[in-house]
Amino acid sequence: MAALLRRLLRPGRPLAALGRSLGRREASLGIDPGAAVRVRFAPSPTGFLHLGGLRTALYNYIFAKKHGGSFILRLEDTDQTRLVPGAAENIEDMLEWAGIPPDESPRRGGPAGPYLQSQRLELYAQAADALLRTGAAYHCFCSPQRLELLKKEALRSRQTPRYDNRCRDLSPRQVAEKLAKHPKPAVRFRLEEEAPAFQDLVYGWNRHEVASVEGDPVILKSDGFPTYHLACVVDDHHMGVSHVLRGSEWLVSTSKHLLLYRALGWQPPRFAHLPLLLNRDGSKLSKRQGDIFLERFAAAGFLPGALLDIITHCGSGFAENQMGRTLPELIAQFDLTRITSHSALLDLEKLPEFNRLHLRRLLGDATQRHQLVQKLQVLVGEAFGSQRPDSAVLDPAYVERVILLRQDLVSPAHSYLWTRPAVGRAELGALSEKVDVIAKRVLGLFEGPARSLTQDKLNAELKKLSDDLEGTKHSHVMKLLRVALSGQPQGPPVAEMMVSLGPKEVRERIRKALSS
Repeated sequence: MAALLRRLLRPGRPLAALGRSLGRREASLGIDPGAAVRVRFAPSPTGFLHLGGLRTALYNYIFAKKHGGSFILRLEDTDQTRLVPGAAENIEDMLEWAGIPPDESPRRGGPAGPYLQSQRLELYAQAADALLRTGAAYHCFCSPQRLELLKKEALRSRQTPRYDNRCRDLSPRQVAEKLAKHPKPAVRFRLEEEAPAFQDLVYGWNRHEVASVEGDPVILKSDGFPTYHLACVVDDHHMGVSHVLRGSEWLVSTSKHLLLYRALGWQPPRFAHLPLLLNRDGSKLSKRQGDIFLERFAAAGFLPGALLDIITHCGSGFAENQMGRTLPELIAQFDLTRITSHSALLDLEKLPEFNRLHLRRLLGDATQRHQLVQKLQVLVGEAFGSQRPDSAVLDPAYVERVILLRQDLVSPAHSYLWTRPAVGRAELGALSEKVDVIAKRVLGLFEGPARSLTQDKLNAELKKLSDDLEGTKHSHVMKLLRVALSGQPQGPPVAEMMVSLGPKEVRERIRKALSS
């Protein structure tokens, strides 16, 4: 937006042109003057919220907030056989954790509820009845066995499985006879030969001749539950959704949905299909990876702002590609017309760098710094309470230092940050008879005012120390120091531990071990 304003306000351009240009831009987004912008994030609670879902939710959220609109969470739980216990709650919990809570949702309620599709079955039945009355839909009496045979035969012939529209042209008398025997058939939508073209806000003009490549789709199953195609159209209409921002995998279905809108006599929303979020190597994000679920990042201590930053940084929708954007900045700078159709490649190895950037910003604010330190102190107490963390390692200054250096702050691998080891001279002496020499040399590294040693410098100094000790292996020196600092024979590199602990804590632990 800033770049746009600079161009529009260059010398010689009248201010009236600014209003006209912004007006054209709003019109290109399908935003009518005075009309409410309403968007929705509509996941299925068949799994917990992951990074791909977060990105879709975020784009909906920042688009709504930029245009003074509403962000709706609707849960598409019509496939009752695949529901995962706790998933519905997790999705809303994680949106709130990420700082992008919905304005309307199953938990919050709202004027267009209910927001669970399983509680809206009457609306879908009414729409199906309307389509049946006009002939735009028909009853299908085909058994699951017959449909399975059709599928197997198509695959055997190396063709795409499709319904053969057998029930499409049944006479009214035949339908009545079959309804007497099977009173709850499925309902199929009659696809038209010519699908309408539409202008996607990301992919441009599109048309998919769905009738030529697939059979008439089921829109209402025999159990009274709708399929996605009917449910999303009915819900978007009744909820007053103005813009549908969803994954590009639904682009080919949009012509089908527009046919449903036309058959029901409803005005469709504008569509913007978001390109895929992929791994750095171009492979698909897989839920089976386990490490793409938001609760994993929350448990590891990553900040919500860092996640929002990295999933927008790797994609498009902004005039400039920059790190460190806050949520208010994402809202202010977002431009839907700048989203390209290229997939976004996510490099999670850079997430710690993003996290440190946002941590520094938090620590720069006294109030937020205090809250963050308090939160971490509570987490440490919960994680290591049985090991009685030393009060000194919960000192605010020490906690702030560790926050900037580490992310997985309360994982077992880094318990040494919060629990001083109960290690004595005898245990260290059993590892090396030169314990006093090693300790003296290490303490010397950290003497002097404000002595600052990086991990690379420490590695070099520790290697030099080992080389100077005749008959002592470097690995033995590292094991002794690791035990002295953490009480564990295995763990992170010694130099990394020293940098994380800081000079004061390193000196304290070594001196305590020698005196025990």
